[in-house]
Amino acid sequence: MDNIEQLQVVVKEVQAARQQLANLRAQVLELETTVESVKNQPEDLALHQQMGGVMVEVHDRPGLLKDLEETLVSLKEHLERFTDREAELLSTYNQLKQMLAGTENA
Repeated sequence: MDNIEQLQVVVKEVQAARQQLANLRAQVLELETTVESVKNQPEDLALHQQMGGVMVEVHDRPGLLKDLEETLVSLKEHLERFTDREAELLSTYNQLKQMLAGTENA
């Protein structure tokens, strides 16, 4: 595969990584908001959770909060790995771009 083809592949990978990062950031934000909402919900008011196609009342608030926080930690770790992957791809992109610029000037 020549440098131009490699560059095109890397560009597609960067675009895909950025889309996944945007999705992950949105999920993290949504989950952070959910965790805060659960924490701020008064104990005397019912709390409901979507399960499949139905809403069910939550009886184990601490368990729900623990599950949400564990999921949030996992998503943030996943986001960090994807951020690192995007940085690697951008580095590869820049290297290929410099190589192509060098061959054009030669």
